[in-house]
Amino acid sequence: MSKDKRALIAEDLTNISVHSDPQLTPDGSAYAYVSTKATENNDYESNIFFQSLHESDAKQWTFGEKNSNPRFSPDGKKVVFQSSRSGLPQLWLLSTEGGEAKQLTTFKNGATSPEWSKDGKHIIFSASLDQDDDVENQKEHSNEERQKEKEEKSKQPLVVNRLKYKSDAQGFHDNKRSQIVVLDVENESFTQLTTADAHHNVEDISPDGNLVLFTANLNVEADYELINDLFTINLTTKEVVKLTDGEGAYNSACFSPSGNKIASFGHEYAYMGATLNELYVFDVATSERYCLSKEWDMQLGDSMIGDTRLGQSTTGPVWSKDENKLFFIGTDFGATGLYQVTLNSELEVLYKDENHVFGFSYNEVNDSFVLGISTPTNPCNFYQLKQDSELVRLTNSNTDFLSEVSLSEPETLTITAEDGWEIQGWLLRPYGFEEGKKHPFVLEIHGGPHAMYGQTFFHEMQLLAAKGYVVLYTNPRGSHGYGQEFVDACRTDYGGKDYTDLMRAVDYVLDAYDFIDEDRLGVTGGSYGGFMTNWIVGHTNRFKAAVTQRSISNWLSFYGVSDIGFFFTKWEHGLNLLDDPTKLWEISPLKYAENVETPLLILHGEQDFRCPVEQGEQLFITLKHLRKEVEFVRFPGSNHELSRSGKPEMRIERLNHICRWFEEYL
Repeated sequence: MSKDKRALIAEDLTNISVHSDPQLTPDGSAYAYVSTKATENNDYESNIFFQSLHESDAKQWTFGEKNSNPRFSPDGKKVVFQSSRSGLPQLWLLSTEGGEAKQLTTFKNGATSPEWSKDGKHIIFSASLDQDDDVENQKEHSNEERQKEKEEKSKQPLVVNRLKYKSDAQGFHDNKRSQIVVLDVENESFTQLTTADAHHNVEDISPDGNLVLFTANLNVEADYELINDLFTINLTTKEVVKLTDGEGAYNSACFSPSGNKIASFGHEYAYMGATLNELYVFDVATSERYCLSKEWDMQLGDSMIGDTRLGQSTTGPVWSKDENKLFFIGTDFGATGLYQVTLNSELEVLYKDENHVFGFSYNEVNDSFVLGISTPTNPCNFYQLKQDSELVRLTNSNTDFLSEVSLSEPETLTITAEDGWEIQGWLLRPYGFEEGKKHPFVLEIHGGPHAMYGQTFFHEMQLLAAKGYVVLYTNPRGSHGYGQEFVDACRTDYGGKDYTDLMRAVDYVLDAYDFIDEDRLGVTGGSYGGFMTNWIVGHTNRFKAAVTQRSISNWLSFYGVSDIGFFFTKWEHGLNLLDDPTKLWEISPLKYAENVETPLLILHGEQDFRCPVEQGEQLFITLKHLRKEVEFVRFPGSNHELSRSGKPEMRIERLNHICRWFEEYL
């Protein structure tokens, strides 16, 4: 960490551009991507950039608002994309040779996720529709009309008759459903493909243009299930064929180049929410499937946690041009990489290093890839991965930010748990680090719990290091990246060996590094990490300050108030509320409030439906009533994603409160 540069500050969140969704052109000579950045009006702006693989600079194609999901036409002459420039997300068409974009949709509730047919004649997309909506006569409301509709809705009571009536991402649900619509590009006409009372997600369209692949739960008991089946629907006859058996969850599905096969991630909940993804291949003619990954012990897809990863990117599976291989991102030992597998399950690493591959695009013309990569000291860049495994950097992003700010390189640790299991972790040295000087310390605990810290840029970690703290972050049992047994090991044992893993990690660094002041230890975490922070302060007084974020304090009430409580409680603890409320109380941090001597700051979003604000409120009132040292900060208009995609001003406020609390008590 260089002293020649300034220390990072919370406000630097607004100085970072975050890239996502690389999309190679059909001829493989160039690619488009999305870049997102916070704006002065306390929001985010996403724009589409285009770069030739033979040029060093990218050209900005869109300006202002939120533009995303660029998809090239098969001939490479046009790109369809999603933009909110008219007020709602709608589809727009742009010539790759330049000129003004043309608006394609004016749907009342917007249009999203466009995909081209292979002949370029149709665009398939998703639209939120009521049962009686006519897709040929959709009219986008003005901002004034939308505001009036919102005000009228706010005057009406909410009638609830579904179990899944709310979600953290959407708030309270309405009766609209995500349906699949086809746009005839030449005739500018629309056809609604799906009509069932369910959300339908477009996955792909067959090479011959006859079949659309989608996921949905069309079961009668859908309100009580977390099933996501694979289906095809014929564009002409609208015949729906179910490819899976209603026992699992499937996603990221795609047709092979011939259209004879389909590849998909998925699993059948063998370990509930801790189940590793599998890679399946389906025969389109017979609907038979086989699993390519049954002998592996690795999470497929990207399970890395960060706080600056805005925007979606492809993580696979993607077919090779000869249809003999599939490409995908895998999560393994604190990093993610690009992998290849043959149809005989022969696995090969195409690229993996001590970093975070967050997305990729494959081009069959020259068998090359564009990779999106983040490192602990660089938020993002794109690289070309050539056939000979040469990695060529394409972008030089965030140069002004990186030239000014000093960042800490993590030291990778291997900690032996009480029972001999190996726990991976990382340590950041503080800004202005001096040998022989004692520095305060903060332990960070991730959420999930089935997620993974690792080799990616994490603004919050770097900020704490910039403020003078030694920062430790680890992947205790329950984390992804270390196989099925490891990720499943915390279920029915919250506060057990996951807790001792964390305490052993703290013991390890105190023994290994003489520059940590053992009398100035802090701890923080969010979601499951918030639960664990609450658990820690109720079971040990070794920490002198703690910050719990979007936390769980009471499993009894969590069951009924969280958007996932009615199934998550069973998944993670093996029982529901009425099965054994005494046991749920035993593992609730609230029970141990009398033991808390650590000054505790509670941070919570008012609109958090995942871990509702009442969880923080119960803990605050109890501790305050007991005259403990506690403070409660409630963030207006913020949901569970506050730290990652919340309003920039609220994110900065949150970080400053964390730093304030640790500065006061450490």
